[in-house]
Amino acid sequence: MLKKFSRKLALLLLPFLGSVFIRLLYMTNKKVFYAPTTLGKENFIMACWHGELLMIPYAYLHYRKTPFVKLIISDHFDGTLIAKTLRYFGFGTIRGSSRRNAARALLQAIKSLKEGYDLGITPDGPKGPRHEVADGIIVMAQKADVKITLVSIKPSRYWQLNSWDRFIVPKPFGTINYYISDLIDIKGLELEKARALIKEGLCKHEQ
Repeated sequence: MLKKFSRKLALLLLPFLGSVFIRLLYMTNKKVFYAPTTLGKENFIMACWHGELLMIPYAYLHYRKTPFVKLIISDHFDGTLIAKTLRYFGFGTIRGSSRRNAARALLQAIKSLKEGYDLGITPDGPKGPRHEVADGIIVMAQKADVKITLVSIKPSRYWQLNSWDRFIVPKPFGTINYYISDLIDIKGLELEKARALIKEGLCKHEQ
């Protein structure tokens, strides 16, 4: 009973507090975008490593002032907290991962892309292996015939959690560097070539 109450309380409070925390981190840091001036009007998939997920809303909002996007978020309690937090930025979610409800999430993602939504995904989420690209992003991009932009978020000052993804939380009063690639087209590429291309792009700016 206590655990159930604690979870309800967490779902009520933490997403709002989390959204405020993210906004404060963004406001109190200098931002530098190494990025194309536009990604065009066509919808796309935006990908970043799971450990750099915290500040991804502002990479997307750099290009879309009115969000029309769904992020794939794992279907467990932590994922619910993340999904509710993202709603404060106007982001929709698709619940599922490569380990849980994978087929349903894949079909919903492809359907959403074909409906014109942008899509956000962490290719190594939700449980790793860290910095290894799962098949989902490749299948989605090829089935829906959309391109991918790769995002690396590198703060100059940060805390790094002792988690599987080495999750990064920027410290205030530093610089958040956003590295955003041009759209890449993996149509027709074999699975391993597409995987290598995505991994190389996401690891290019490793610290």
